[in-house]
Amino acid sequence: MHFISTRNNAPAATLSQAIAAGLAPDGGLYVPQQMPAARSLQAGASLADTASTLLQPFFAGDVLEAELPRICAEAFDFPAPLRRLATRNDHVLELFHGPTAAFKDFGARFLAASLARLRAGHERPLTVVVATSGDTGAAVAAAFHGQPGLEVVVLYPDGRVSPRQAHQLGCLGGNIRALRVAGAFDDCQAMVKQALNDAELQARVPLSSANSISLGRLLPQMAYYAHAALAHQAAQDTLLNVVVPTGNLGNAMAAVMARALGVPLGRIVLATNANRVLPDYFAGAAYQARTSVATLANAMDVGAPSNFERLRWLHAGDDNVLRAQFVARAVDDDAIADTIATRHQRHGEVLCPHTATAVRVLEQLRASGEAAAHEHWAVVATAHPAKFEAVVEPLIGREVPVPPALAELLRRPAQAEPCAPEYAALRDALLR
Repeated sequence: MHFISTRNNAPAATLSQAIAAGLAPDGGLYVPQQMPAARSLQAGASLADTASTLLQPFFAGDVLEAELPRICAEAFDFPAPLRRLATRNDHVLELFHGPTAAFKDFGARFLAASLARLRAGHERPLTVVVATSGDTGAAVAAAFHGQPGLEVVVLYPDGRVSPRQAHQLGCLGGNIRALRVAGAFDDCQAMVKQALNDAELQARVPLSSANSISLGRLLPQMAYYAHAALAHQAAQDTLLNVVVPTGNLGNAMAAVMARALGVPLGRIVLATNANRVLPDYFAGAAYQARTSVATLANAMDVGAPSNFERLRWLHAGDDNVLRAQFVARAVDDDAIADTIATRHQRHGEVLCPHTATAVRVLEQLRASGEAAAHEHWAVVATAHPAKFEAVVEPLIGREVPVPPALAELLRRPAQAEPCAPEYAALRDALLR
C-alpha cells in the first residue's frame, strides 16, 4: 500500500513515511493510492481488534505492520459505547471516554504510538506541530506527553477555546509547549501548514503534524464507526445512519472512508455551527473558504476545512457526485443553546455544544421526514459536556460532573506562551 498527495504533485510514500511527514511535499494531503477491498469484519470483536482488522490493508508491507495489533491495543483501551437517546430509534455514539474527554483521544494515541516506534533510535527529536480549535491539542498533548524522541508544539486561538480546554493545553509541560495565538483557528492552521512546507526549517527541526490532516489520526478514527455499525446491525438487523458534528472534516471523513471500505453505515449527514462553508457548498454554492466566526461549539469554528481535499479526492473531484452523497446543515448559537436546555428539560440528557449541534440537525431531519421514523440514527458525541461548563451549566441549571481523567489534568498548573498570528512568530518559536 502506497499513499499519494491529493494534489498529485509529490512522490508516492509508504504509510510510515506519510505518517512521519504529516503533509505531502506539494502541500496536499496523503490518501491511499487505491482504496483496499472491503474487509471481512465481525460484530462482537473488541474495539482494538476491530481497528486492527480494518487497518491491516493500509499497513500491508509497511515497517509498522507487525506492530499494528499492539498500536491498536494502546490506542483503543477505553470504550466508545453506542447508547440510546430518549427519542425513538435515536442513539448517541459516545467518543469522550478517553483521557482528555474528546473523540480525538483515539487518533492522537494511535499517532503517538506509531511515531514513538518510528522514531526509536533517532538522535534528533521529531517535533509534532499542531493547530487546535479546542480538543485536538489537548488530546495530542496528553498522548505524546513523556514520549521519548518526540516534542509537541500546540497552537490555539487565544480566547476562542473554553477555559478548561485552554487549561488542558498548557498543563503538561515537559516535551509539550502551548502557544496562544492572537488570532483565529484558521491562522493557527495556516501557520502549521507553512511550517510543514518550509524545507529549510525542516532541515533544522524535523517536523510532523498531528492535525486531522495526518493519516495517523484519520485512519484509526474509522474503527469506532465500524465497531458501532457492526454491533448495531447484529443487534437490530438494520443500518446505522450518522450525524457527525464537523469543523475540519476529519471525523466525518473517517466515517466516509469506513463506509467506502464496506462498513455497514447508511447515510452520513454533516452538522456544522454558524461557519457555513460546507452547508453552502452542499446546497450548490462554489466551495469558498472564509474567515471563521466564533460560536458556542468552538471546536468546529473552522472556515477552511482541510479534509475537504480528501473528500473531493474520494469522489474523483466531481462536485455533482459529491453533493449528491451528503447533506450538511448549519446550526446557530441560539439553536445550540435551545437544544442543550430543551433536551435536558424533557429527557435529562446533558449534551456538549458540538453534540447538541448534531442532535438539532437530527431533530430537523426527523421533523421534515428526511429521516424516516423507522430508520435508526446516531449522533456522534465528540466531547464530554464538562469541558464546556460555562456554556452548559447555566442552560441546564446544575453542575456537570467532571470525569476523573479530566479532573486530574485540571488540577495541574497551566501556562502558554503568547504568539502573534504570523508564520515568522511560529518559526522563531520552533527554532528556540
